[in-house]
Amino acid sequence: MSNRLLWPAVGLMAAMTFNAVAQTSAPTAKSPRNRSDVPAEFRWDFSPIYPNWDAWEAGMRDMEAKTDAFAALKGTLKNGPDAVLKAYLSFDEIGKLQYRLYRYPQLQRDVDTRDQAVAGRFQRVGALFAKFDTATAWFTPELLTIPQATMQGWLDQTPALAPYRFPILEAYRKAAHVLDEKGEHLMSLAGRFNGTPRETYSELSTSDIKFPTITLADGSSATLSPASYYALLEGNRDQADRAKAAAAHLGAYAATAHTYAAVYNGVLQRDWFIAQARNFPTTLDAALDSDAVPRQVVETLIEATRAGVAPLQRYFRLRKKLLGLDTYHPYDGSLPLYKSDKTYPYETARELALASVAPLGADYVSQYRRFVSGGRIDVYESPGKRSGAYSAGVYGVGPYQLLNYNDTLDAVFTFAHEGGHAMHTVLSYENQPFATSDYTIFVAEVASTTNERFLLEELLRRTTDPKERFLLLQHAADSIVGTYFTQVMFADFELQAHRLVEQGQPITTAVLRKLYGDTARAYYGDAMTLDPFYEDTWARISHFFNSPYYVYQYATCFASSAQLFKAMTTGTPESRKAATERYLTLLKSGGNDQPMKQLQKAGVDLTQRATIQSVIDQLDALVTQMEAEAAKIR
Repeated sequence: MSNRLLWPAVGLMAAMTFNAVAQTSAPTAKSPRNRSDVPAEFRWDFSPIYPNWDAWEAGMRDMEAKTDAFAALKGTLKNGPDAVLKAYLSFDEIGKLQYRLYRYPQLQRDVDTRDQAVAGRFQRVGALFAKFDTATAWFTPELLTIPQATMQGWLDQTPALAPYRFPILEAYRKAAHVLDEKGEHLMSLAGRFNGTPRETYSELSTSDIKFPTITLADGSSATLSPASYYALLEGNRDQADRAKAAAAHLGAYAATAHTYAAVYNGVLQRDWFIAQARNFPTTLDAALDSDAVPRQVVETLIEATRAGVAPLQRYFRLRKKLLGLDTYHPYDGSLPLYKSDKTYPYETARELALASVAPLGADYVSQYRRFVSGGRIDVYESPGKRSGAYSAGVYGVGPYQLLNYNDTLDAVFTFAHEGGHAMHTVLSYENQPFATSDYTIFVAEVASTTNERFLLEELLRRTTDPKERFLLLQHAADSIVGTYFTQVMFADFELQAHRLVEQGQPITTAVLRKLYGDTARAYYGDAMTLDPFYEDTWARISHFFNSPYYVYQYATCFASSAQLFKAMTTGTPESRKAATERYLTLLKSGGNDQPMKQLQKAGVDLTQRATIQSVIDQLDALVTQMEAEAAKIR
């Protein structure tokens, strides 16, 4: 059993109507952002979760009682299917309660991180959940003592166990890599140390790092913290300044590169130890087992992308030409090719997003309209509010979507992206029992990136202005570069690094620098000049240290989305309708099957190169369109 609510792409419908919100004018990007000044329609309403903190406190006491009752079931599973059913029903009750207990303080903390009382309550949730984890630790080992044939018979003979068939059979599938009692105890003792490389990296890259201050060509100075550095790359049109900033920023990591290399070696050695201890042939197999993803998916992703970098390099050459540069470098990749003063008020973004998903059918649009109607989207930036955007689900209530909307084109796409997550959860919650209502990270970004693509088509349909069309196409191209090609390159690097350890090869600073530089040049070719200091980039990619073998999922979701969108928007009316129905079925499936099988039912096979080729072809077509629009701009 696992706590499945702690990652944030989940959701449901709001209660108010769209028309009611449309009557209230949203604040503009330049309006005051004090929460009291923002109309209620554009702020979260927490009352559907709990009416007040007293009710939340009662929920905390209820969970403690339910946790103790669950612990008392230990030793009963062997008594038959009714005993197994009782345990699963009890866990469902606790799981539903966890969503409310966790989100009520978490969401309120995120709109005002300065509130220490809320922060304290949120910490109490963590302590209670830790107690629950301890109280339920017996469940899976005890379940697996029941022969699988016996359990299969109980499942076949007990209709009430049907909602739990998939999670139960998944537990047996994974049993091959579960050790005996002594082995599992030993692995648990090592668990705390497994996080040491991550914690060390966090301190080294945040607490201890000293970002430099440089003097720019105009005489001003800039301290190159990550936020300031990226702002400089986006806004400074002097290439020499950008080059100086990039060298200095990466130099902050290079200054302790040997320590970063030692920490990363710890990550690699830990992963190889766990893989061997659990009888996996490679670290990649160990990482993919939880979702039953075959190794071929990652290998095909990397091989096909390496072979399909021509459109990426073509895009770089187009940027170089339009920027008027003699040489093109990574630090030139964030600079806008054209400027636009066009703004997109929130009501406009909402209308665009609703119009864009019309191809998904009237029911989808109606449900989406109810979700965006008010109370479930916290729209504007305010003092103390956390940055960024997400969609966070509360089972039995719905999604709560956080934005920091600022009237820009990027903000419109972010709104559509998070709306895709929310609607994925709406459909999953409505069509799945609690046990299979939560979809995996492996498919999470499919709905979000698909909605972005629908939005792009709607925006392009509405304008004939060459500059505006170019900027829209550039946004799409940059998304493919950042979400697909760059993430595949990262996955390529970390797979090679893990294989070095599996082969008993040394991991040193020089080895990692060469490995990253060679990998980057394989993707960039001669279209981009990779300065020597960029070979230290591996040291600043937190995913390598915090969550190995994670980044490939960004790319697989993007590839899946590209193929699904193509199937829904091209071909005969009959084929488009069938593809749309398959896509909606995917969104309704929650976690009722292994994610690879869910995607295959929708028409996506990630083991096939053709799936990967869909993204490569998409970027190629975008560059062709950009070239045509650029030729019209005067």
